[in-house]
Amino acid sequence: MQKTTWHQLTVQEVFEALQTDETIGLTEEEAEKRSKQSGLNVLPEPKKEPAILRFLKHFNDVLIYVLMGAAVITFLLGHYIDTSVIILVIVINATIGFFQESKAEKALEGIREMLSLKATVVRNGTRTAIRSAELVSGDIVVLSAGDKVPADIRIFEAVNLNVEESSLTGESESIEKSSRTLLKDTVLADRWNMLYAGTSISSGSGIGVVVEIGNNTELGKINASISEVDQLQTPLLRQISEFGKVISAIILISAAMMFFIGYIFHDYGTAELLLSIIGLTVAAIPEGLPAVLSIILAIGVQRMAGENAIVRSLPSVETLGAVSVICSDKTGTLTKNEMTVTSILMRDGDFEVTGTGYAPEGAILLNQKEVRLTEFPTLKRFLACVKTVNEADLRCNKQGHWVISGDATEGCLITLAEKADERVGKLESQSKIPFDSSYKYMASLVEMEGQKVILVKGAPEQIFKMANLETANHQGAIWQKKIQEHAKKGERLIAAAAKPVDFSVKSIDHSDMESGFEIIGLACIIDPPREEVIDSIRQCKEAGIRVKMITGDHKDTAVAIGAKMGIGSDGLVMEGKDLDRMSKEELSEAALKYDIFARTSPDNKFQLVQALQAEGHICAMTGDGVNDAPALKRADIGVAMGIKGTEVTKEAADMVLVDDNFNTIVKAVKEGRRVYDNLKKTILFILPTNVAEGFLIFVSILFGTVMPLTPVQILWVNMISAVTISMAIAFEKLEPGAMKRPPRRPDTKLLSRYYLFRIAFVSAVICGGILAMLEEAKDMNYNAAILHTMALQALVISQLLYLFNCRSEKGFAFNREFFSNKAAFLVSGILIAVQLAVTYVPFMNILLGTAPLALEYWMWPLAIGLIVFVMVELEKWVARKFFMAKS
Repeated sequence: MQKTTWHQLTVQEVFEALQTDETIGLTEEEAEKRSKQSGLNVLPEPKKEPAILRFLKHFNDVLIYVLMGAAVITFLLGHYIDTSVIILVIVINATIGFFQESKAEKALEGIREMLSLKATVVRNGTRTAIRSAELVSGDIVVLSAGDKVPADIRIFEAVNLNVEESSLTGESESIEKSSRTLLKDTVLADRWNMLYAGTSISSGSGIGVVVEIGNNTELGKINASISEVDQLQTPLLRQISEFGKVISAIILISAAMMFFIGYIFHDYGTAELLLSIIGLTVAAIPEGLPAVLSIILAIGVQRMAGENAIVRSLPSVETLGAVSVICSDKTGTLTKNEMTVTSILMRDGDFEVTGTGYAPEGAILLNQKEVRLTEFPTLKRFLACVKTVNEADLRCNKQGHWVISGDATEGCLITLAEKADERVGKLESQSKIPFDSSYKYMASLVEMEGQKVILVKGAPEQIFKMANLETANHQGAIWQKKIQEHAKKGERLIAAAAKPVDFSVKSIDHSDMESGFEIIGLACIIDPPREEVIDSIRQCKEAGIRVKMITGDHKDTAVAIGAKMGIGSDGLVMEGKDLDRMSKEELSEAALKYDIFARTSPDNKFQLVQALQAEGHICAMTGDGVNDAPALKRADIGVAMGIKGTEVTKEAADMVLVDDNFNTIVKAVKEGRRVYDNLKKTILFILPTNVAEGFLIFVSILFGTVMPLTPVQILWVNMISAVTISMAIAFEKLEPGAMKRPPRRPDTKLLSRYYLFRIAFVSAVICGGILAMLEEAKDMNYNAAILHTMALQALVISQLLYLFNCRSEKGFAFNREFFSNKAAFLVSGILIAVQLAVTYVPFMNILLGTAPLALEYWMWPLAIGLIVFVMVELEKWVARKFFMAKS
């Protein structure tokens, strides 16, 4: 069946196109035939990658290939202990990578679960309940309050039908639906004659015809767009990948050169030379780095969990620190998604209402003082009116959250009545006129204060007509001015009025509503910003992070909310329909210029994220609705709301906020910056040891001397010692001023020129000290095991003391925070104990080729370590005094 815009067709044209009947529906035979042609009303199952393949992918790395080659050579040479240790290192790294990987993609499952399980259809003229999966185009579906919409449906009959679509469109209010035909270019959020799969009926009832099922629904299109989205590598992973390739190239070239030098200019045997080259290779590869990075990221994940942010993939922790733009959905993210009465406008004063959301917490104030209803009878009448002329219910659920059943606007009016200083009862209605969009009001006939009264509530323009308050009327002009002032703030107004009638009146109809009413007052309603958001956005600005609001709401509402939160300037706003007409260049320009985007579609959100990424921004996208899922998955960091977020958004996101608190994002950014700083410190800590080891092997081959360390000893230092000591850096606090500096650029090098200098400087000091020690020891005729043990301990002690240099990148090691990181002292104690075991426990001597050292043999390793510590502190002092002062 060809694609069409169903909302622009008349009801009759829809029936003709689908060859169905509004009263009889389809026959069972015709439904079965169509089901065979179009398939079930379900979304396709994603292909799942076997766990073994996901595990094997972690061996697909250049550095791992180099290590594998080293393992093969040692095996062929019969050095099985070396082979075993190398293979063990490779497997440990792959295992850590496999378990750190985010859980299997469940976003598509989450979307499928949004489809309702049952649907009431008309077939052969009879209403019957079937599985929603069995629906076909042309089925007539009957819906009532509480039902989940099972497919895309064109309405042809609606009675007070209101639909909750915030998860799909971003609208904070329930949308009233009708059967009237719309224009072709009507945006998704304004298609009042359509019901979309995955949304739910909040009140009323309706009948419609199924026009799209399964993958052809709007929900299905989002499903398809999620599966097509390419997730980007995090900045850190890109940097590590590039770093690995450069290191591998340097290692292989150096190994080839060394083999050539050793073979041509010295009398090394081939087997001995190959073992030396393997030693060089193993020395230069930072085998411990992947494990250390995983551990640091995992600690970051745990710390974020303590701050109510659940991170679903380890690399995402670091990416948070690089975020330069946060694209936020409005409804439910920046705002509560709980309509709230902020003020009541009356002739005898304007009352302020405190408290936000549906929780009946707050008060009604006049001149900053809580009012007593006994002193304001008109206010009491107003509250009785809005509570009586109301179909919603307010309750506290098992989780302790206050929720409403029914229309959100009506629900907040009940909350308003509960905030009064005394209980306001709901009057018994003797006759009702239900709300309908064609006349925009609802009314009840009640007994109040000893007389019969018609109470009415609805759109101000309609209620004012009933009260004969036209704009030309002086009193009407005063009311209109108030309405305009509050409408500019993005507030919605609901008017209440009353009309006394004779006691003989038993029922009411529209003829009773034409005149004679007196305005009681107006309620000003808004979906309020979260209290903590304003400060959070201020902190983001200080950190150089730009916050953009992308919402399905009308632009006036979006601008008003944005102004309250400090988003946007001068009322600048761009609508989704304008974005649809833009070229890529224009879209990129708009994405940078505007901070508020209104009436947006899911595609617009996705496009804006892409445009910002194309301009070099690290982009976070927050949201809670299914319409946010594609953009969340595409963004560098997708952030879903944990309480009000759909399962789709939670599974598509990289991070879930347990408390739905925007401020938690700011805490997560702080943690991300702390993690990245500590990752850099870790690299600054680990690499000098690798370079020093490489230089030792290089010099030994170059001058034809005995190798100072065996490959197994090098692996021990790189994996065990480095990992143990590096753990301490993961617990370092946030650097002072970290949240005052702008986000780092995505193309920032992992190793700056200063880092390269520090690595070369430290490795030269370590290497020079060990070579001097070995040269001195050679004259004393120490055996090879003693020399190897002294060299190994010199490396480890140098690392241990260098750890305290690295705790502060450029600051003095002995500062007021020296004892703040207990982990540094704990791992130091563990490492000392382990290294003593390596030296004096017999089976460790056999495994690593070490030997017990007499007390005098420790002098050299200790001296080298102290020299390294002092020299680095001097270098940092010079950098602070002469270079940092000038910058």
